[in-house]
Formats: sequence, C-alpha cells, structure tokens
Amino acid sequence: MPGKVKAYELQSKSKNDLTKQLNELKGELLSLRVQKIAGGAPSKLTKINVVRKSIARVLTVMNQKARQNLREYYKNKKYLPLDLRPKKTRAIRRRLTKHEASLKTVKQHKKDIHFPIRKYAVKA
Repeated sequence: MPGKVKAYELQSKSKNDLTKQLNELKGELLSLRVQKIAGGAPSKLTKINVVRKSIARVLTVMNQKARQNLREYYKNKKYLPLDLRPKKTRAIRRRLTKHEASLKTVKQHKKDIHFPIRKYAVKA
C-alpha cells in the first residue's frame, strides 16, 4: 500500500472493497511487525504508525456506512435502536413529550366546557 489512506476516497468504496483493503492493511502491519523484531530499517518502523492509522480510517468508514444503513432502515419505523436515538440527558429523555404535556384530563375537559371563561363588555 503506497502512502496514507484518505477517508474521502474510502467513502465511495463498497463494503467488500473496504474489507479487502482492511485485510491487506492488517497483513502489511503483520509483516512490518515481523521486520521490526528481525531488526528492519528505521523507515519500515515509522511506517507501522501510518498503517495503524490507515486501519483505523477503514474501520471508521465501515462503521459510518453501517450506521447510515441502519438509519435508513429504521427511518419510518416506530422505534429506533438505543444507539441511534439522540443522547441528550437522562432527565430530558424521561420528560413528557409535547403531546403528553398538552393532554387534558376528562375532568378538566368537562370543566372547560361547562364553565367557560367569562367575557366582559368594557364600557368605553
């Protein structure tokens, strides 16, 4: 693998291509580690870091794509998986929804109907 892997180049690749590239990078990292133990050139040793970061980029892009696919799948469903829901805070998540907060009890509804707010005509 020549040079560093760019994340924007990985975005356009398919899942199979990404998996293939990940395996190549892992194989390269393995060979570099063997060379490190055998006493390889310093240029090879500095390449270990680049390969590790490239592996991380590939895995990140794979995870982003998987999450994006899950978001598309659950888009119009009633429930979302917990990891796709907005985090916010625990108190906000447990708060009543706008709809629930606006509901009136049967007793309050009857009271509103039978005893409406009085309208006064003010003399000018």
